[in-house]
Amino acid sequence: MRLGVNLVHEGAGELAQEAERLGFELALAAEGYQSDAPSVLGLVAGQTSRIGLASGVMQIPARQPGAAALTAATLDALSGGRFRLGLGVSNPHVSDGWYGVRFDHPLERTREYVEVVRRALSGNPVRYAGKHFALPAWGHENAPLRLLTHPVDRELPIYLGAVGPRSIQLTGEIADGWLCGFTTPAALTRSRAELLTGRRRRGKDLTGFEVVLFAAMAVGDNAGAAADSLRAHYARLLGIGGPKDNFYCRLATEMGYEKDILEFRNHLLAGDLRGSAAAVPAGFIDRTALIGPVERIADRMREYAEAGVTVLSIMVSANHTDLAGRLEILRQAAKAAEMAEC
Repeated sequence: MRLGVNLVHEGAGELAQEAERLGFELALAAEGYQSDAPSVLGLVAGQTSRIGLASGVMQIPARQPGAAALTAATLDALSGGRFRLGLGVSNPHVSDGWYGVRFDHPLERTREYVEVVRRALSGNPVRYAGKHFALPAWGHENAPLRLLTHPVDRELPIYLGAVGPRSIQLTGEIADGWLCGFTTPAALTRSRAELLTGRRRRGKDLTGFEVVLFAAMAVGDNAGAAADSLRAHYARLLGIGGPKDNFYCRLATEMGYEKDILEFRNHLLAGDLRGSAAAVPAGFIDRTALIGPVERIADRMREYAEAGVTVLSIMVSANHTDLAGRLEILRQAAKAAEMAEC
């Protein structure tokens, strides 16, 4: 298992450079309300030379597949072939509320989107007639999509963010890697079975398939105190939209924290942000993050490696700290990984 780092725009260059110095495999950038992925990765591409780059994730509702392919090809060319394209359908609230795109048929849309992107990245003219995407869309047959970016001599890997069993199976079938977060080693073992189901549809196994896990991390002698430093991060994610279609709320409920999540939502609805953060169950944080002494974190890393994680990516922005604090998190992660010997 190798290490990665999840970046936002703040300190992205310095964090990526330190991760590269420490031997990390991958630097990923997500996009949401804080920053977009391509801008951050363009900066990082220019300030590093070896570490792999990935969008984690570029959101499918945010751009048409032709634009995603052009962005991916550009970042791959700028970085000398270090880019992996991570894609995801996001969630109903972001898709509708931020991008104005209806969140429907996510599996069909994802399949078609990836098909168009792969055809575009091949460098050949693209004609596509799908249920959700069409190129050309309005009959201009004499002007099909065709990328002119000078290609790097390889097939650009595509990773997908996926949550439910059917979407994980689709990921195994059509992608080269899976981006996941907020999960336990036991749940990962079950998810690998779903991935394998999808891979077998293509006559493949999991050889060479990447499983990239995003994990928050907080080092401290006391695991409870370490968990407290991540409460604001968890509260922000648990508070997106309504509880029934919030993935993080559903996951916590399935793990046995239904009463805690109800209390969390009640505080949130009352405008009590401090109370909602305090109501985030410590057990949920403990089971889905890396917290406590370095030795304890090393043990959890070993469990994730045994469950099939190939890249463990540290979410340094989950911690309420400054750049120096985030750089130290990367150093502690490298130390824990060395102790884990995985």
